[in-house]
Amino acid sequence: MPGRTPEARFEGTVVRRGDRAYDAARAEAVWNGLKPERFPDVVVRAASERDVPEALACARAEGLRVSIRSGGHNWSGSPLRDGSLLLDLSRLRQCDVDPASAAATVGPAATGGDLVAALTPHTLAFPVGHCPSVAVGGYLLSGGLGWNSGAWGPACANVQEIRAVTADGQTVVCSETENPELFWAARGAGPGFFAVVTRFRLALHPHPGAVVTTGLTFPLAEAGRVAAWAEATVRELPANVETALVLTASGEPTPHAPPGPRITVGMTAFATTREEALAALAPADACPLADSAVSRKPPTPTSFADLHAGAGSAWPPQHRYAADTLWSPESYETQLGRIADAVARAPSAESLVLAPVRPVSEDPALLRNMAFSPLGASYLVCYAIWDDPAGDAANQRWLRDAMAAVNPSGLGGHYIAETDLEADASRARRAYAPADWDRLQELKAAWDPDNLFQPYLAP
Repeated sequence: MPGRTPEARFEGTVVRRGDRAYDAARAEAVWNGLKPERFPDVVVRAASERDVPEALACARAEGLRVSIRSGGHNWSGSPLRDGSLLLDLSRLRQCDVDPASAAATVGPAATGGDLVAALTPHTLAFPVGHCPSVAVGGYLLSGGLGWNSGAWGPACANVQEIRAVTADGQTVVCSETENPELFWAARGAGPGFFAVVTRFRLALHPHPGAVVTTGLTFPLAEAGRVAAWAEATVRELPANVETALVLTASGEPTPHAPPGPRITVGMTAFATTREEALAALAPADACPLADSAVSRKPPTPTSFADLHAGAGSAWPPQHRYAADTLWSPESYETQLGRIADAVARAPSAESLVLAPVRPVSEDPALLRNMAFSPLGASYLVCYAIWDDPAGDAANQRWLRDAMAAVNPSGLGGHYIAETDLEADASRARRAYAPADWDRLQELKAAWDPDNLFQPYLAP
């Protein structure tokens, strides 16, 4: 229609820089309370998949690059870019379950909490992210290290098919047999993916008959010994036992210890029966270091919803966050020994380090045909968590100092979903095996020759 404005083409809303609604739209695009000082020119909130090709056409017409938000966590605020069109997919939250085929079709904004609520009544499950508010779009595109990934593989290994809109505005279906190269990239490329995924088809698993969790908490001074025990023990555990070490800057007093920094070993078994779960967790009960523990949690039945509630409390909304990751050839004993002193000196008592031991399946069949791959023998994530804007500089500096201490060579790898992309220009490249990085660059050039989509965030 002659004279029709670009905004009139959209079912959703268009907010431009300078509009009264702009500041709110920009702030809402980042879950983190720490908002980057980057300002897109336009924010398009898609009401349906039909808005996506229109948004790309609008960006091309106005000479803007495109960044994409699914709707959940992103510590670095990667979707916020200067001089861009921010395509907000947070309304694409459909979640349709087909129990007969043990599959689900979900929109990119569906969260882990949404999936758990939809799947549990059908006694089905999926390796959802550890926090309930993580949206599946960015999570699956980055690989996805979620609950029971040791047995079920990275979440992206359970993606059967995607529907995506490419840079030229075409809608394509991608799978192992249809557009397989784009499908390969969609399983790991993360915020550098060069298309817009509007729908995922997921393969589901039978819901575990019993989910049981247990744990031991020690003074942080025991970090090296605890990590060595946990690392050796995990080698003997079945793949369906998830083990995580959590280093915290503060801990409540107990009858056996004053308040102070702590290290906790948490184990969760995803088993067929309660008896199987208890047998799998028996090594925790027999831990030879138990006499030095300040507290212990006996084996306790739980659920995915309860696991989400516990994890969600560690990352409360409205707080300010900075995060970084490291894959390393070094042992957990070495790495946690290096970072323990930094944790004890954290400027915020809420900051923590999470080190999942065997964070993802070691089965090559569950790591095939994807851009994502584990890049080291040990893995950790360091989170600076605070709530006072006056602490921004101190907490961000603490994070980078802590990560420098644990990666003295500067050559470790990173997990693209949570790494500090602005720490140095090589962060994104070192989130991939060299051959995979080269392949991503070749595919980007083929599928997005005009660089419509923003590249990885960098300093």
